[in-house]
Amino acid sequence: MEPSFTEGTLGRTGLRVGRLGLAGGYGAPSAAFEMAFERGCNYFYHGSFRRAGMNDAIQNLCAKGKRGELVITSQVYLRAGFLLRWSFERFLKKTKLDYADMLLLGWYNSPPPQGVLDAARQLKEQGKIKFLAVSGHNRSAFPRYAATGLYDAFHVRYSAAHRGAETEVFPKLPADGRPGIVTYTATRWGGLVNPRNMPPGENTPRASDCYRFVMSNPAVDVCIAGPKNMEEMREALAALDRGPMAADELAWMRRVGDHLRVT
Repeated sequence: MEPSFTEGTLGRTGLRVGRLGLAGGYGAPSAAFEMAFERGCNYFYHGSFRRAGMNDAIQNLCAKGKRGELVITSQVYLRAGFLLRWSFERFLKKTKLDYADMLLLGWYNSPPPQGVLDAARQLKEQGKIKFLAVSGHNRSAFPRYAATGLYDAFHVRYSAAHRGAETEVFPKLPADGRPGIVTYTATRWGGLVNPRNMPPGENTPRASDCYRFVMSNPAVDVCIAGPKNMEEMREALAALDRGPMAADELAWMRRVGDHLRVT
């Protein structure tokens, strides 16, 4: 069953998620994340920069009895099993959590070393993580990762300017037991919302347009937004109000994305 525009299921994990997810590493205050949670944004990606805004929001929401409604992902880039465990234990201590819903192995364009996988398995056996995810920029790796059965979700780069996942990832994953799909860089690091990057005669997209483009693809379970402040959070949440893109809007975003890729 296809997801609605605002909520769905994170692949084979069965977790119910708001399709607009949130990254905590860019500086938005705790009030912004708590406001977004009230709008159904429950996927909290607490990555390498574990800043106070998301950290405080997690603790505040847990204190209100909302832990079971949150889907919290901890990313670790470290390439040795003992370092992964050290970093993840620091994450639990900082957030005052007993477990993370997802451990994300960050930026693997080829398979993670066995020591890292063993450490992740041990964390899962101890109940400190529920699911395992992997991210990377090598799109051809994801179908191979899916074939191993080790991963419950993928973090994949996808935007109007980077659409390769439409042919190299999304249709090549198994229909049954598909890993969840979380996408990032929807604004292409701000390039898609910069007026200087526009092709002649085209309007400049808003950040919410970039999120709407990604969320209009039913293959995407969660589109990550990385707001820096309350104003940017409100603009991200505008994507929920504005809804899916019509065909002419999608075509416009593709024209802008194509121009950005070649300039």
